[in-house]
Amino acid sequence: MRTALVAVDLQNDFCTGPVAAARPGGPAALARVVANTARAVGLAREAGVEVVFVRFAGDLAFQRPSWRRRDRLLGKRPKCLSGTWGAEFRGVAPADGERVFTKRACFDAFLAHGFGGYLRRRRIGHLVFAGVYADVCVDSTARTAFQKGFHVTVLTDCTTALHRSDDETVRFMKVVYGARTATHDQPASWAHFAGEEDEWTSRPEASKAESAGRR
Repeated sequence: MRTALVAVDLQNDFCTGPVAAARPGGPAALARVVANTARAVGLAREAGVEVVFVRFAGDLAFQRPSWRRRDRLLGKRPKCLSGTWGAEFRGVAPADGERVFTKRACFDAFLAHGFGGYLRRRRIGHLVFAGVYADVCVDSTARTAFQKGFHVTVLTDCTTALHRSDDETVRFMKVVYGARTATHDQPASWAHFAGEEDEWTSRPEASKAESAGRR
């Protein structure tokens, strides 16, 4: 089973400025996330693990009516507008040949054109998540990944939540998606996925055969 490290929305508008200042922990917490994710990307490249970048584009032209209404009610301004400094990657950027997928005013990377198909063509079955925000775009993508059959690992020192506590967000993903957790400096624990699930799923069939043999 192949692994991919998915770096989510490490862009200026999300990692610095008003958004960074407003969240718990402030800019320092986001600076740590960016720095640790950059290290994780480097370790993944050294280990031969594919790195996939996901970015957000919040242009008005991409926003659906529900998104525009939400922003209007909450006084949110569009972020990561195409071609602006706010949309540029922060701290780490794709290397030559690494794929970038753009989400057009949505949270879930599987809604970005070509994302899911690319993973399948590459025979990737294990996604390791880093980036922002843990309780928004990381969670949305991890949720779909789980439902589509991908195994999920979250690098806890490479992400942080926006609306909930980090611990609560990670615990939710562990309980609901069976997500594994690791830190960026333990690549041996996340660069590959051991197939113990095959052993687990074989047990019910083995039990049936044993029961049939006793009849």
